[in-house]
Amino acid sequence: MLMSELCGLRPRSLHFLLRPSSSSLSRHRLQFSTTTTCSIPVPNRKDKVIVISGPTGAGKSRLALELAKRLNGEIVSADSVQVYRGLDVGSAKPTPGHHVFRAGVNVLSNSLHEHRNIFTYILEVRHHLVDLLHPSEDYSVGQFYEDARQATLDILKSGRVPIVTGGTGLYLRWFIYGKPDIPKASPEITSEAYSELAELERNGDWDAAVQLLVKAGDPKAQLLAANNWYRLRRSLEIIKASGSPPSSFQLPYEFFKEQFDTSLTDSSYDVNSAGDVPNQVKLKDLDYEFICFFLSSPRLDLYRSIDYRCEDMLSGSDGILSEAKWLLDEGLLPNSNSATRAIGYRQAMEYLLRCQENGGRSSAGEFYAFLSKFQKASRNFAKRQMTWFRNEHIYHWLDASKPLETVLNLVYDAYHDQTGSFVVPESLRMKKDMTNKREVLQLKAYRTKNRHFVSRDDCSDMLDWIRTTQGEAMSPV
Repeated sequence: MLMSELCGLRPRSLHFLLRPSSSSLSRHRLQFSTTTTCSIPVPNRKDKVIVISGPTGAGKSRLALELAKRLNGEIVSADSVQVYRGLDVGSAKPTPGHHVFRAGVNVLSNSLHEHRNIFTYILEVRHHLVDLLHPSEDYSVGQFYEDARQATLDILKSGRVPIVTGGTGLYLRWFIYGKPDIPKASPEITSEAYSELAELERNGDWDAAVQLLVKAGDPKAQLLAANNWYRLRRSLEIIKASGSPPSSFQLPYEFFKEQFDTSLTDSSYDVNSAGDVPNQVKLKDLDYEFICFFLSSPRLDLYRSIDYRCEDMLSGSDGILSEAKWLLDEGLLPNSNSATRAIGYRQAMEYLLRCQENGGRSSAGEFYAFLSKFQKASRNFAKRQMTWFRNEHIYHWLDASKPLETVLNLVYDAYHDQTGSFVVPESLRMKKDMTNKREVLQLKAYRTKNRHFVSRDDCSDMLDWIRTTQGEAMSPV
């Protein structure tokens, strides 16, 4: 018998009410409501949102895809590169077989990429926040927060399960805990900030722009990534609008972190373990029930996988080098904005520019030097990701070297757990720190061992492609 029948209600008298709050999407919830009262208490359960993260190359996208199939879910990308059209290979973007692009998206001018942008309906699993922008546009964590929260609401309204996956730590932190209450700049302030920085940006005088921001009242301006003009301009807008630098506005995350640290003081929980969040630290003030996992492998295995992955991205005529060529053809320079700072694209663009300067010529040694630089940057990025998430205590760390089906079953069971005491078995836990001295020594002695590009002859096709495409190319400088 239905609960509604026990209360004397017909099932069709039940409905969902969306209670929107324009000031904060983080407070949007789907509330259960009826047209009459009921004497039987209805549990006020929060909607569940699964979050899957991990370092580059850990296999989080594959896990999220299989989980979405099993749970009737949709995927929200939390990847700062997948948001860009045309940056497919370097971001390991989902292929058209399980990915839908937004209807109405402009097709790229380069015919090489046209086939990637013509799909309108989902064949397997719908993906959100993929292919939203042209690479010349900037995309901020604030924009991601708004887009991801709206996508989550839409998925829940459709009766499906939101699965947020990606490795951009700041994106996920804002998504889970909320964004700081920073005042929005008026059109006048935005115009004023743009005017003050316009000439400096045209001349590429980054250092002078940083000093302008320091004098305006932001002592941490020098910590900004070089040539991140969007962030610098936004910081200037915040100072003009509020009289305070961005760093003076506390992130909601800090409140929860203090709550967690205080609880740890009275417990025997080992922060450096890969164990589960202690029961007394339940983030009850969060608007969703977030079920978060961090997928990783033993460091040596992860690094080897990353090196192979970089090789795979270079193989063929439509790899990351062709996408880097397209970026240059679009008039973009490496390290000039969000898209061209992305690992892989920056190194590939710099390499192609050097090839252009040499009339399209590149030696095998120069190619291998580029590949090595690409691989090292990718490994270092994975290391930074692991350091970041080591301090994110809401995540359960899982060993990605275990069979996919085993890990998949665990996450599936965690989603359906009703006890509130879900624990990851020891056999599937991934340690946050290396405690094995042998592993530490092996990591110090780590050397790349390629499987595709080994000898001079192995890169001859790539060098021919470079000579053909870059021989008469003019540098966009």
